[in-house]
Amino acid sequence: MAGDGAKSQAKGPLVLAILIITVGVGWLLTAQGIGPGIDWVWTLGLGVVGFLTFVLSGGFDKVSVVLGPFFIVASFLSILRQRGQLRVDTEIPILVILVGVLMLVARMPGVPTPRWAIASDGDDGRTRRP
Repeated sequence: MAGDGAKSQAKGPLVLAILIITVGVGWLLTAQGIGPGIDWVWTLGLGVVGFLTFVLSGGFDKVSVVLGPFFIVASFLSILRQRGQLRVDTEIPILVILVGVLMLVARMPGVPTPRWAIASDGDDGRTRRP
């Protein structure tokens, strides 16, 4: 569709701006000694990737429902681990369990297939599912 290309191009500057802001916030938090010992750029980066998953996919679908929450929870768990409140041998199994649960949620009939995963045959306007 002609409008889809324009939407994709418009998201590029948005993503870049959000990533630059994230790096700046992480850098500022580190410089101000807020949460000493926490790599804020990494931690905020994980959260932003989770948030951008919803923005770039255009909302809620079978991919964003797995990736978005995964990265947001990974960001939160990263803070706990870096503060010494969670060990890595606990963090990783939690993330593995979370991926499995999110994959089950993605299989629910009410969760739509991503638009990019539905191919058009280009001849008669009909769509076919992969």
